[in-house]
Amino acid sequence: MTVMNTRTDYLFTPPANPVLPIRGSSKVFPVHRIYCVGRNYTEHAIEMGHDPNREAPFFFQKNPDSLVLSGGDFPYPDKSGDVHHELEMVVA
Repeated sequence: MTVMNTRTDYLFTPPANPVLPIRGSSKVFPVHRIYCVGRNYTEHAIEMGHDPNREAPFFFQKNPDSLVLSGGDFPYPDKSGDVHHELEMVVA
């Protein structure tokens, strides 16, 4: 069951819903959930110390506010020592 809050007297302003531009259109696509598949790329699974022949891919989610459009900033903590770049393909 989805509960919609129509009140406008928030304690603080909630963040805007993430959206993606639609190529060839002035419309945007709202993003609610991002489902991902991990360990589905053999070379990367091996690089990360896994055996793709013995371990099946797994599924996980990312927060929609993790989206970074081309040219955007990728924020991460200053003390991070092992940050990997990933590219996700979107199917909508």
